[in-house]
Amino acid sequence: MHEDFLHYVWKFQKYSSQELTTYAGEVLQILSVGTHNFDAGPDFLVAKLKIGPQLWIGNVEIHLSSSHWYQHGHEQDAHYDNVVLHVVWDHDTEVYRNNGDAVPVLELKERVCPKLMNNYSRLLKNPQRWIPCEPDFGAVEEVLMRNWMDRLFFERLEVRAALIEKELALSANHWEKVFFQMLCKSFGLKINGASFYSLAQSMDYDIVRKCSDAPVTLEALFMGQLHLLEGEVYCGYYEQLQDMYTYLKVKHNLGNEGVVTPKFFRLRPPNFPTIRLSQMASLLSRHPHLFSQLMETHSLEEMRALFAVSATHYWDGHYNFGVPSAIRKKSLSNRFIDLLIINTVIPLKYCYAKYYGKEISEELISLACAIRAEENSIVKKYKSLRNIEDNALQSQALLQLKSNYCDLHKCLQCEVGNTLLKKQ
Repeated sequence: MHEDFLHYVWKFQKYSSQELTTYAGEVLQILSVGTHNFDAGPDFLVAKLKIGPQLWIGNVEIHLSSSHWYQHGHEQDAHYDNVVLHVVWDHDTEVYRNNGDAVPVLELKERVCPKLMNNYSRLLKNPQRWIPCEPDFGAVEEVLMRNWMDRLFFERLEVRAALIEKELALSANHWEKVFFQMLCKSFGLKINGASFYSLAQSMDYDIVRKCSDAPVTLEALFMGQLHLLEGEVYCGYYEQLQDMYTYLKVKHNLGNEGVVTPKFFRLRPPNFPTIRLSQMASLLSRHPHLFSQLMETHSLEEMRALFAVSATHYWDGHYNFGVPSAIRKKSLSNRFIDLLIINTVIPLKYCYAKYYGKEISEELISLACAIRAEENSIVKKYKSLRNIEDNALQSQALLQLKSNYCDLHKCLQCEVGNTLLKKQ
């Protein structure tokens, strides 16, 4: 048994309250279980209860055994001086306050339904499963699952919003600069996300705006900062970009010592950093006010239209400098554009609306539902366990579910786990 099971039992009062008494035999009445505390300190704050005729308002601490109070050193921590009830599975020793009074104890081991215990054991008995509830995941009610997916989608947005807000604080609320940082990271995908992000961090965003009059100028800036113009390649276009970057470096006093060189290894040619950087240069050159346009755009079709750009003409016949390839226009695919919308536009729209006190939840839900789900091993595995709608809201929610609940065995904080615990 884990302590979080007792948190669940206390929080949702999943114990017999018939003739409820403390271990010492005093009548106990729970008026409020308090607020679940996930930070340091007692487990539940500002609980309200009556012990005998006395009303108590204070904190509740929960342990498997009473003796864990001393194992955790709570007797030396002033944060635990106002604990009014010690909830334990097994009461094996008395715990005392600094004034010598014993802390009242509620022992649960005879009060929890065996069926609940069996469901809990069944849920966590096989740690080798991909997710703890793997055999039963498909049996959860569709309505409950849909509501839980909506909550997980916004939970994931909140995590991303926290990162955006951190960057905004560092940039004095420069929204376009933060948008550029996020856009760079998204263009780099998983392999080169950190590299492209270091590009965005390496220079003032005003330099990007000043160079946006022509895509080739931005291309020289981006590739030069990312160390892609430092070798010797017998190619006229390469030499043109080199010369242009040398000029920009002097003019804007640029340095790129901390910029991470992007990788080509294990990437499909359309995802080569040369192609993605050229496409991003074309995008920012065509739409110098892209952030504002996206914040004012509401439909998927309009957003895709804004992102409908191609790499510069040189890349029609190349994937890398000096290496000819079959002629093909290197346009952003709808699939890649959708990833940019999922990973950059939706989080920024959410954060921007939150900053200005606007409610756009329904708009974001509609937008995410209009985009196909991402294709990855996690989403694919969940789809093998139950029928799941093929849209980005579902896939984003499933990624949040896997990393923040299933992988951490937080079944008792998950609606799926809670439902299976209550199963008759």
